[in-house]
Amino acid sequence: MKRIKLIFSVIIISILFFACKVNEKDLGVRFLDISEPVAITSGPNEHLFASYYGINSWSADQRFVSVLQTPIKYRLPTEYDPAILGLVDMETNEFIPLAETRAWNFQQSCMAHWLGTHPNSRIIYNDFVDGKFVSIIIDVHTKEKIKTIPYPIAAVSPNGKEAISINFSRLRTTRESYGYGGDGQDAKLTEQFPKDDGLFLVNLETGEAELLLSIYDVKNHVPEIPDEGIEYFNHILFSREGGKIFWLSRAIPKRNTTSFTINRDGTNLQRCFPDNWGGSHFDWLSEDELMITGVFEGKANAHILFTVGQKNFTRLGKGILDYDGHGTFSPDGKWMVTDTYPGRGTNEQKLYLMDMASEAVLPLGRFVHPLEFRENGKDAQCDLHPRWSPNGDMIGFNSVTTGERQVYILKLK
Repeated sequence: MKRIKLIFSVIIISILFFACKVNEKDLGVRFLDISEPVAITSGPNEHLFASYYGINSWSADQRFVSVLQTPIKYRLPTEYDPAILGLVDMETNEFIPLAETRAWNFQQSCMAHWLGTHPNSRIIYNDFVDGKFVSIIIDVHTKEKIKTIPYPIAAVSPNGKEAISINFSRLRTTRESYGYGGDGQDAKLTEQFPKDDGLFLVNLETGEAELLLSIYDVKNHVPEIPDEGIEYFNHILFSREGGKIFWLSRAIPKRNTTSFTINRDGTNLQRCFPDNWGGSHFDWLSEDELMITGVFEGKANAHILFTVGQKNFTRLGKGILDYDGHGTFSPDGKWMVTDTYPGRGTNEQKLYLMDMASEAVLPLGRFVHPLEFRENGKDAQCDLHPRWSPNGDMIGFNSVTTGERQVYILKLK
């Protein structure tokens, strides 16, 4: 049955691909030649990319991919559920274990990043050690743990020398499936807008950190929250050259959202959108251009492209991409890949490729998401979470289309 489902997905991709090729001449677009999806991991364990969508998972030479392995399938992991951080050899599909981690979840994994200082040999990832959340730099070839940083990381600068840390214990309460179990940080749950918590800029060479911007600093820029609510930060991403930082400020109980950017030195705090536009998923197209999925004009979800500090908001996809997807740009900025959540009735997730010049959209496939992964508060939901390889010739994604959570690759020419 699993093989039949995968063959069915491949057939659908082929039909959609050739149907779109008929119109290429009229559109003035030549889409890339795209392979069928190939699983690079397999059971009996579950596998997922070791970081959030849009984060590079490949070594610079594209030989290895960072992946997390776990026996857990349908529930939220706790600090008592170690997962194995490892590499998949792209030449052999061999899974190479590196280390255990107890700071991970199904949405963002353990936030593993290849370091720009050693892009073929060193990874930084989060862990739970001696009752504290930390990040660890490991040499993937010797398996030596080079350094332990006393802060968990949520984003890493392209140069590999700095990172942003946030409060993952606070996240465990405010957005459970994005936080970590174990109380590895002070969640400060009695404070709505703490002055000593927020975005911490971490020097990965010294292990020291400074508070770049506190949650209290955005109090006058976000919607009011009820007395029982608290504000929190999540979803952080450095710009392509590392000069700017994007993140979402949210609150419970209603999860109202405000999208922000700030300069790397903590100056020039900017709200990205007008009131009621919110924000959800994101990627930098350039050092100044940013795509965020939000409620365009306060009416309907869309993939919205704009320049930081300007109001030149553009809905991408000519109406086809008017939904909340995990959009991310190819390294050369010519393409955007995005996905959908499972559709009602079909329980299918769809993957799309868009040409940035013409905004023509090519369907890449449909993948069934069994209901078992979405029950119990969706704590084990598997979003496709697409990402590009450094050379822009591969797209990777997670999927449970066969009933197992595994990692898939599409090759592009």
